[in-house]
Amino acid sequence: MSEKFQPTEQLVEQVWETPSRPEIVELTKTHVQAMEMTDDDLVWIQAGMHHVLLTTVGRKSGKEHKVALPTWRDRNGVRVVVASFAGAEKNPSWFVNLRDRKANPSLLCQVQDGKFWSEAEILEGEERDLVWRQLCADRAWYENYQERTNRKIPLVRLPETERLEH
Repeated sequence: MSEKFQPTEQLVEQVWETPSRPEIVELTKTHVQAMEMTDDDLVWIQAGMHHVLLTTVGRKSGKEHKVALPTWRDRNGVRVVVASFAGAEKNPSWFVNLRDRKANPSLLCQVQDGKFWSEAEILEGEERDLVWRQLCADRAWYENYQERTNRKIPLVRLPETERLEH
């Protein structure tokens, strides 16, 4: 029997309609540009969720790619991001680049108050399932995204390995 979790102070009720995947791509480009220009709460906290700007390296191109993602903190206070792409059948490219990052194991992350390197952890097995249930207590729409796809939506923990000067 699966354990039911109570929402935390990170609870966000979905009061918006999920954008289409092409809209998500365009919104993300604009969001990334804004995040690089300011530390303003209006940019970094969207729909009640803090965001992180991830820089991944293309596994084929070798080029840097940036993506803005909402974060949620696990019970230890470590940021977690969700590779949902609104329930798409395929994993988002940022996740595939991260998963296949053998040549570049560290991930550059920017948050509202600075940057850090992370040895990102892709959660698996029972740990992933436990964190998923905790996350969905606060962000129920992820359950809807999971229902849209046959893949198991990945969760990525982003521990701060090395903080960079702000």
